[in-house]
Amino acid sequence: MSDYITFALPKGRILQDSMELFAKIGITCPEMEEKNRKLVFENKQDKFRFMAVRATDVPTYVEYGCADIGVVGKDTLLEQNKDLYEPLDLNFGYCRLVVAEPKALNDHDDPANWSNIRVATKYPNVTERYFASKGVQVELIKLYGSIELAPLVGLSERIVDLVSTGATLRDNGMVEVETIAEITTRLIVNRASLKTRHQRISKIIDGLEKVIAATPKISL
Repeated sequence: MSDYITFALPKGRILQDSMELFAKIGITCPEMEEKNRKLVFENKQDKFRFMAVRATDVPTYVEYGCADIGVVGKDTLLEQNKDLYEPLDLNFGYCRLVVAEPKALNDHDDPANWSNIRVATKYPNVTERYFASKGVQVELIKLYGSIELAPLVGLSERIVDLVSTGATLRDNGMVEVETIAEITTRLIVNRASLKTRHQRISKIIDGLEKVIAATPKISL
């Protein structure tokens, strides 16, 4: 089955948005429309395979060649820093990676005076690099659940997390202080696959590029 092109896609909304985008260049998988708990789907006629995986695992499957192509948020790529080819911004899944703190603290806080702070986040690598570039020492607390809880219970004064509308921050009495990066969903490709399956993968990239170029970009 080495003639298959394999995609690693995050479960959930991004998978749906990805398949809608792929359909515009003729890449479909009727098997994915069936209600089941399968994790691997195939379009045997067109030689495509699709793996439904956890978003944070997408770069790993692509880097190790289990998948030729993946779709993943830029936040994950920044955090993991894998050796991958990233040819396209797919122009959906918009959000921001921000530093936030309680409003009560923000009322008299000046980020320019930060020297040593404690930050809770799902993104320790991005956070450490960001504050190091500003000359700020940071004590990192890695969390996996609701990051906004950390300041409410005194675990940390500040957080670094993804926000879309900012409603969750506001509901928990927090405000954005700085934006680290604007995040969108990206197409990633295994470097070896790009060489061994160059014609098919290049055709996919070129097709998607044309569709994206013809689609109005939604700003944050």
